[in-house]
Amino acid sequence: MTRHLPAILFLLPLGLAICLPLIGIKHREWCRPLSIGVLAAMVPVSFANLLGVLQNGTIHYDFGGWAAPVGIEWVADGLASVMTVALSLVGLVCITFLSSVLFPYLGSRIVPFYTLVLLLIASLTGMVFAGDLFNLFVFLEVSALCAYALVGLAGGKALVAGFRYLILGTFGASLYLLGVGYLYAETGTLNMADLAQRVPPLVTSKALAVGVLFMFIGLGIKMALVPLHGWLPDAYTYAPDRVSPMLASLVTKVALYGWIRIMFWVLGAQAVVYQIRLLVLVGILGALAALVGAFLALSQVEIKRMFAYGGLSHIGLILVGISLGNQTGFVGGVFYLLNDAVMQAGLFFWAGAIIHLYGVRTIEDLGRLQGGTGWMSVALVVIALSMIGIPPTGGFFGKWYIILGAVEAQNYLAIVAVLIATLLTLAYFVKLFERVFRDRSAQQPALIREIPLAVKISLGATSVAVIVLGLMSDHIVSFLLKNAVPPGL
Repeated sequence: MTRHLPAILFLLPLGLAICLPLIGIKHREWCRPLSIGVLAAMVPVSFANLLGVLQNGTIHYDFGGWAAPVGIEWVADGLASVMTVALSLVGLVCITFLSSVLFPYLGSRIVPFYTLVLLLIASLTGMVFAGDLFNLFVFLEVSALCAYALVGLAGGKALVAGFRYLILGTFGASLYLLGVGYLYAETGTLNMADLAQRVPPLVTSKALAVGVLFMFIGLGIKMALVPLHGWLPDAYTYAPDRVSPMLASLVTKVALYGWIRIMFWVLGAQAVVYQIRLLVLVGILGALAALVGAFLALSQVEIKRMFAYGGLSHIGLILVGISLGNQTGFVGGVFYLLNDAVMQAGLFFWAGAIIHLYGVRTIEDLGRLQGGTGWMSVALVVIALSMIGIPPTGGFFGKWYIILGAVEAQNYLAIVAVLIATLLTLAYFVKLFERVFRDRSAQQPALIREIPLAVKISLGATSVAVIVLGLMSDHIVSFLLKNAVPPGL
């Protein structure tokens, strides 16, 4: 039974996505509870899958009875299993938030909306388990098509942002597929495990280098790596407020996971660290993203745009960690990735809630909210402390492991980049807090609204999660992430 759990995790959201248009013909009101129920069911299945991997080792699931490298193979190893736990948990909280009465009723669009959300979750799950480069591309594009549609759902500026996302995303996908073609022409296989055996003798091949370059640029666009991030600020800012948390917390993170998977499980740790020294370039790009993203966030006036640029910075910090070429830095990068998925969701929950409860979209207008958002402000502070890196939050321990890895690698420039990015993060949150907690003028009374239960649950879950991740960081690293380290690192 354990070996079928990866397929079950994929089929749960996919099955409902297929059935939902039929169910919605007569029972639109079932879309919301059924979707939440499926995401809730994924949580215990993902934990069971993780437990099975920890006890019995990597699960190899072959489709159609054809063994790899000829057939399609899914691989559930330590890293993939941890990612699916994070995907199911964060996905459940996100779908709880987007189903809140806070947002206008979707009417006739409710069926396609929830179908797209479920297809997005299913395709991201497929990306995590994909054991070959072509199926990774297929799931990457299915998830991208869902994301394009969800971004453009609100119309107006969101439609323009979604179209820009579509153009750049399609260009990135084309580059990735072209790179896959180069690798196949050079090696004769697309299976990741098979490639890991055939690539090392070819590390000096120019065709292989071109293929890897195309693939990394393509995935770099998908995960909005600076300077390939042009689509992200507008997409996150103008996307429907119910959709932004899922995009920020899951879509870019799984694309980053694909980058990590190819670097360390296809090219191999020894090759990227010692032979082609690809990690040096990754470290430079990561440090650039960490600094540029945080600096641009500091100059924004719109709340969601500030959080969007902040997300760029934290993608850079993750890359700095995995670029250090040692287990400590890699574990720190992956642990920070898990934390950032939670933190980004929490920030966009807060932004979406204040926009719909109070009509406030800019930082300047936040001064009107004092007295009306006490509980929400506490949640924001907790999540912000984790973003900044204050103990005992998960963000602190993620940065701590990255810095330890930098010390181990004697890469002191990486430490400087992390510290400067942290100071810039502190600066833009101080700018935000100065407006949230400022004294109100007598002529501008506080706005007070009742906060919906789903918003309380979502914000509460993410703010508690960053503390739990921090308090349990030692156990998570020792029992989970040590099993996620690539061979040879």
